[in-house]
Amino acid sequence: MNEADIRSKISAKEDEITKVEEAANKKETEAENQIKGEYDPKIDETSKKLAEEQKLLDEAIQNFNQWKAKMEEKKAVVKNLEKELKTLKSTKDKALKTKLKEIQKEKSTNIKAIQKEIKALQKELAALQKASQT
Repeated sequence: MNEADIRSKISAKEDEITKVEEAANKKETEAENQIKGEYDPKIDETSKKLAEEQKLLDEAIQNFNQWKAKMEEKKAVVKNLEKELKTLKSTKDKALKTKLKEIQKEKSTNIKAIQKEIKALQKELAALQKASQT
Protein backbone atom coordinates (compact mmCIF):
# COMPACT_ATOMS: atom_id res chain seq x y z
CA MET A 1 0.00 0.00 0.00
CA ASN A 2 1.38 3.40 -0.88
CA GLU A 3 0.98 6.70 0.95
CA ALA A 4 -1.80 7.97 -1.25
CA ASP A 5 -3.83 4.78 -0.68
CA ILE A 6 -3.38 5.01 3.07
CA ARG A 7 -4.23 8.72 3.12
CA SER A 8 -7.30 7.94 1.05
CA LYS A 9 -8.34 5.23 3.51
CA ILE A 10 -7.78 7.58 6.47
CA SER A 11 -9.92 10.20 4.77
CA ALA A 12 -12.61 7.61 4.09
CA LYS A 13 -12.55 6.51 7.73
CA GLU A 14 -12.80 10.12 8.86
CA ASP A 15 -15.78 10.47 6.55
CA GLU A 16 -17.29 7.40 8.22
CA ILE A 17 -16.93 9.12 11.60
CA THR A 18 -18.74 12.15 10.23
CA LYS A 19 -21.52 9.90 8.92
CA VAL A 20 -21.78 8.12 12.28
CA GLU A 21 -22.03 11.48 14.05
CA GLU A 22 -24.65 12.72 11.59
CA ALA A 23 -26.65 9.50 11.98
CA ALA A 24 -26.45 9.80 15.77
CA ASN A 25 -27.61 13.42 15.59
CA LYS A 26 -30.50 12.38 13.36
CA LYS A 27 -31.41 9.58 15.77
CA GLU A 28 -31.29 12.02 18.69
CA THR A 29 -33.63 14.39 16.88
CA GLU A 30 -35.94 11.53 15.95
CA ALA A 31 -35.91 10.29 19.55
CA GLU A 32 -36.76 13.74 20.86
CA ASN A 33 -39.56 14.12 18.31
CA GLN A 34 -40.87 10.62 19.05
CA ILE A 35 -40.92 11.22 22.79
CA LYS A 36 -42.46 14.67 22.35
CA GLY A 37 -45.08 13.23 19.99
CA GLU A 38 -45.88 10.50 22.46
CA TYR A 39 -46.03 12.57 25.64
CA ASP A 40 -46.77 16.19 24.70
CA PRO A 41 -50.41 15.56 23.66
CA LYS A 42 -51.03 13.68 26.90
CA ILE A 43 -49.31 16.41 28.91
CA ASP A 44 -51.28 19.12 27.10
CA GLU A 45 -54.55 17.29 27.62
CA THR A 46 -53.81 16.63 31.28
CA SER A 47 -52.66 20.25 31.80
CA LYS A 48 -55.91 21.47 30.23
CA LYS A 49 -57.94 19.14 32.44
CA LEU A 50 -55.95 20.25 35.48
CA ALA A 51 -56.59 23.93 34.73
CA GLU A 52 -60.30 23.26 34.28
CA GLU A 53 -60.54 21.21 37.45
CA GLN A 54 -58.49 23.75 39.42
CA LYS A 55 -60.94 26.47 38.37
CA LEU A 56 -63.86 24.37 39.49
CA LEU A 57 -62.08 23.69 42.78
CA ASP A 58 -61.66 27.43 43.35
CA GLU A 59 -65.39 27.99 42.78
CA ALA A 60 -66.25 25.23 45.21
CA ILE A 61 -64.08 26.81 47.90
CA GLN A 62 -65.88 30.18 47.47
CA ASN A 63 -69.24 28.52 47.98
CA PHE A 64 -68.04 26.09 50.61
CA ASN A 65 -71.31 25.67 52.48
CA GLN A 66 -73.28 24.97 49.32
CA TRP A 67 -70.61 23.05 47.52
CA LYS A 68 -68.83 21.03 50.19
CA ALA A 69 -69.49 17.66 48.55
CA LYS A 70 -68.47 18.91 45.12
CA MET A 71 -65.33 20.48 46.56
CA GLU A 72 -64.18 17.16 47.96
CA GLU A 73 -64.84 15.45 44.63
CA LYS A 74 -62.88 18.06 42.69
CA LYS A 75 -59.99 17.93 45.13
CA ALA A 76 -59.60 14.25 44.41
CA VAL A 77 -59.79 14.80 40.65
CA VAL A 78 -57.21 17.62 40.81
CA LYS A 79 -54.90 15.55 42.96
CA ASN A 80 -55.10 12.63 40.55
CA LEU A 81 -54.52 14.89 37.56
CA GLU A 82 -51.53 16.58 39.21
CA LYS A 83 -50.09 13.17 40.00
CA GLU A 84 -50.74 11.98 36.45
CA LEU A 85 -49.15 15.13 35.00
CA LYS A 86 -46.09 14.76 37.21
CA THR A 87 -45.80 11.08 36.29
CA LEU A 88 -46.14 11.80 32.58
CA LYS A 89 -43.48 14.50 32.68
CA SER A 90 -41.14 12.30 34.68
CA THR A 91 -41.72 9.33 32.37
CA LYS A 92 -41.11 11.53 29.34
CA ASP A 93 -37.80 12.78 30.76
CA LYS A 94 -36.67 9.27 31.67
CA ALA A 95 -37.64 7.88 28.26
CA LEU A 96 -35.74 10.65 26.47
CA LYS A 97 -32.67 10.18 28.69
CA THR A 98 -32.68 6.46 27.99
CA LYS A 99 -32.98 6.95 24.23
CA LEU A 100 -30.24 9.57 24.16
CA LYS A 101 -27.97 7.40 26.30
CA GLU A 102 -28.44 4.46 23.91
CA ILE A 103 -27.67 6.66 20.92
CA GLN A 104 -24.53 8.05 22.57
CA LYS A 105 -23.35 4.56 23.47
CA GLU A 106 -23.87 3.35 19.90
CA LYS A 107 -22.10 6.43 18.53
CA SER A 108 -19.16 5.96 20.89
CA THR A 109 -18.80 2.30 20.01
CA ASN A 110 -18.86 3.02 16.28
CA ILE A 111 -16.38 5.87 16.54
CA LYS A 112 -13.95 3.87 18.68
CA ALA A 113 -13.91 1.06 16.11
CA ILE A 114 -13.24 3.49 13.29
CA GLN A 115 -10.56 5.29 15.28
CA LYS A 116 -8.77 1.97 15.85
CA GLU A 117 -8.76 1.41 12.10
CA ILE A 118 -7.41 4.93 11.57
CA LYS A 119 -4.59 4.35 14.08
CA ALA A 120 -3.64 1.12 12.35
CA LEU A 121 -3.59 2.90 8.99
CA GLN A 122 -1.56 5.75 10.44
CA LYS A 123 1.00 3.28 11.78
CA GLU A 124 1.13 1.63 8.38
CA LEU A 125 1.58 5.04 6.76
CA ALA A 126 4.38 5.94 9.18
CA ALA A 127 6.11 2.65 8.45
CA LEU A 128 5.86 3.28 4.70
CA GLN A 129 7.20 6.80 5.12
CA LYS A 130 10.06 5.56 7.23
CA ALA A 131 10.87 2.82 4.74
CA SER A 132 10.79 5.28 1.84
CA GLN A 133 13.22 7.62 3.64
CA THR A 134 15.88 4.96 4.09
